[in-house]
Amino acid sequence: VLFISVLFLTLLLFFLALFPGAFNCCMKISDEIPKRILRRVEKFELQKADSLCHLEAVILYIESRKFCVSPQIKKVKKWMKKNKHKMPRRKPHSRKQRRMKITKKKEQKQ
Repeated sequence: VLFISVLFLTLLLFFLALFPGAFNCCMKISDEIPKRILRRVEKFELQKADSLCHLEAVILYIESRKFCVSPQIKKVKKWMKKNKHKMPRRKPHSRKQRRMKITKKKEQKQ
């Protein structure tokens, strides 16, 4: 019994290491959302339907809670256009991009 428990725990940890986002996907989405909730959103993310997550969704974060809504809701589309600053920014991946920005700044100073 102990061996089976240890084996199960090991397999679970291995799965979590391989697929870290598998348990953060929205499994259900709402087709409507009240304006009062949209006003309180601190940040949002877009979930794409890919190999890990099977639904397209907009994830809204309010006070450490997460709401999954359809990206097709007109109210949500309009809200996202106005609130792009609440979407987490992605950092440039390549070092080359960073070097180019630094050299451009140096050229502008001279």
